[in-house]
Amino acid sequence: MKKWVAGVIAATSIFGLAACGSGSGSGNDEKELVVGASNIPHAEILEKVKPVLEEKGIDLQIETYQDYILPNKDLDNGDIDANYFQTTPYMDLQMKENEYDFVNAGGIHIEPIGVYSKKFKSLEELPEGATILMSNSVSDHGRILTLLEKKGLITLKDGVENTQAQLEDIKENPRNLQFDYEYEAALLPQMYENEEGDAVVINSNYAIDAGLKPLEDSIAIEDSNSPYVNVIAVNKGDENKEEVKALVEALRSKEIQDFINEEWDGAVVPVSE
Repeated sequence: MKKWVAGVIAATSIFGLAACGSGSGSGNDEKELVVGASNIPHAEILEKVKPVLEEKGIDLQIETYQDYILPNKDLDNGDIDANYFQTTPYMDLQMKENEYDFVNAGGIHIEPIGVYSKKFKSLEELPEGATILMSNSVSDHGRILTLLEKKGLITLKDGVENTQAQLEDIKENPRNLQFDYEYEAALLPQMYENEEGDAVVINSNYAIDAGLKPLEDSIAIEDSNSPYVNVIAVNKGDENKEEVKALVEALRSKEIQDFINEEWDGAVVPVSE
């Protein structure tokens, strides 16, 4: 019996030593960083960053999402280390509504929001009482109304901050435009294809994912001065982690910025601060 136990211990020890010695030495020192992201363009951009971080000993794992709710829930729960899908106004609103304690670790790019229509070729052609479909994300409403104001379709009340503007802040609406905002953002490309409403406002990530070319297919689009920068969000305190800083640095590198410009030709605009 004693010999059998000794043999098991010896075999276990040998197996343990063999396991410890297997694989490359660098793999043992790697730090894992799990980032939640929308499919396009966020996850595609992160895929380009993976080898850059690997050289720094960081194993980047990408979790993809199809909505705007779960990435923040999972970040708050600690299921992921960071997420990359949302703008600062959206993150601020989510923190207020859900008591999240997030921090913007760095802005990466802008996705200009656009207006699309199967029925009309310009905003000027929209008729009296035209229905505009938009997402139920309140944080997007300000940027949509700002775009429509710049194009001369509406006027907002004096003193209203553009990023905070809501439908009740419309002062003048000479064409009596109707706003229907009960839809998930991810559903809007399909509603556009189905010719629902007279015009549909679609976030560029969903437009690109649906095969649309924002600069060519939209009848109106935000300019590159939009304050709606997509950021790397982390739980407060994690912004100082080495791997998070390395991620932001890599995403802001010339290599990645050049990739963004070449891949999306202005439909996604990189930022450096």
